[in-house]
Amino acid sequence: MKTISKDSSVKSGQRARTTVVVAAAVLLSAASLLAAAPAMAAPAAIKLTSASCPTEILQGQSSGCVTELQNLLNAHGAGLTVDGSFGAATLYAVREYQASVAIAVDGRVGPGTKVKLYATGGSAPAPINLLSSSCPANVVQGNKSGCVTELQRLLRHFGYSVDADGEFGAGTLAAVKSFQSGHGLTADGQVGPSTKAELYNTDESGSTALDLRSAACPATITEDQSGGCVLTLQALLNGQGQHVDVDGQFGAETFVAVQAFQTAHGLEPDGDVGPNTKAALYANISGGGGNGAPSPINLTSASCPNEIVKGQKSGCVTELQSLLNHHGADLAVDGEFGAMTDAAVRDFQSEKGLTVDGRVGPGTKSALYGAVTPPATTPPGGGYSKMLDVAAAEVGTLQGSARANSYGSAVGMSKSTNGYAWCATFVSWVAKQTGATTFNDTYVSGWVNKARAGQRHLSVTTDPQPGDIVAYDWNGGSNFNDGNEHIGIVRTVSGGSSFTAVEGNTSDPNGNGPDGVYIKNRTTASFYDVVFIRVR
Repeated sequence: MKTISKDSSVKSGQRARTTVVVAAAVLLSAASLLAAAPAMAAPAAIKLTSASCPTEILQGQSSGCVTELQNLLNAHGAGLTVDGSFGAATLYAVREYQASVAIAVDGRVGPGTKVKLYATGGSAPAPINLLSSSCPANVVQGNKSGCVTELQRLLRHFGYSVDADGEFGAGTLAAVKSFQSGHGLTADGQVGPSTKAELYNTDESGSTALDLRSAACPATITEDQSGGCVLTLQALLNGQGQHVDVDGQFGAETFVAVQAFQTAHGLEPDGDVGPNTKAALYANISGGGGNGAPSPINLTSASCPNEIVKGQKSGCVTELQSLLNHHGADLAVDGEFGAMTDAAVRDFQSEKGLTVDGRVGPGTKSALYGAVTPPATTPPGGGYSKMLDVAAAEVGTLQGSARANSYGSAVGMSKSTNGYAWCATFVSWVAKQTGATTFNDTYVSGWVNKARAGQRHLSVTTDPQPGDIVAYDWNGGSNFNDGNEHIGIVRTVSGGSSFTAVEGNTSDPNGNGPDGVYIKNRTTASFYDVVFIRVR
């Protein structure tokens, strides 16, 4: 913050006295004017759901409806000046609120947003990043602050049912302890450096700002998938009257909600989220291709310009924003190429070694779509007998490369491999190339649990063969739920306890360079526990 210094020295003599008199007269005159003409008050608040307010309250409007909106947003920690004018600050606060309650992030205050604002009333402080200097080293029970709001927001992201009210009470304490226990941390309820890091280090925490109809998401989203596209699906389902945890995991609860939605909209209730279900999810919400964000258009089609640049608004920008989010950005998908989108484009270009100019031309488009194809020699199908062929072809792929990042893109992940533990994502990608199973999971525990239950063409085997999956629990105990696991593909079995495996997100055996896909020597006779998984 800039400090304006004032010269407090006063010269002696008549000149100084004259200056003081004149200054006093000016102040008196100003005070009289202020008394005579007080600052313009905000219009009286009008309930958003009344007939006096429009169906959608938008940027640029000024009214008592906006006054009410600003009051409600402030009750959720926005800190707005209540003036009844829907300007840039109010737009930002609306988008932040929409993201926090997992509804379509478009900045348009329609029926869904209005209902949520009244249903989630409170006075939560605005969230503060737990890793910032504004938060204490340990966030503990009894605290009330934006740091606690952020903590609760992150816990909700993991599926814990806590109120994001900024107060660290008994419910938040129980959720923290459960989270710590489930991630191999000391379950003391204190949110210190290790717990903070684990809260932010999740494969499932991709942005909900992905348009399901864009190329950033699979053509059909199915049960057992995870990532940012599932987060968006769950948010949209809740916006349509369903009640599911927005955790990025397409489990049984989400499957049932999809079926219920499909039945209600005259669709085949198969639980698969394909083009028709996606269209229905977006049909009746602002931001669904009508008055909100334009429907996405493939960037390489003739409908998009050769270069997409700042200031444009179109379905091409909707697609661009979804793709950027798929690569780790956190944009509101509104189809408007503004300053935030420009910054995200430049960050992406820098990361990919492209010319950093903010202009989305052919090179940037190609990188966004990650023009990487699986090995042409690998036919689909064949179970574990083909798994090794695919995995072995990837040896030497380095973390953070376009090739490595394409593993996640293919299974619905939105992060660069520089940003999370991707060993299970690599296995998911390998399995997808063979077509042996539609199952994918970015947690090792998911693979182990499905195999132990004999589900999705997976089973546990005690007779490992090349191409089987191998899971490691480095802490022992074979529970695979303490956050210290690893997974790969069996390459050779030499008899006894020794074997080798192809593993992603592992260190170079020669100690050179970054992590990547490498062959590692392993054994079943060691401090860690091993489970072999057969893909039938």
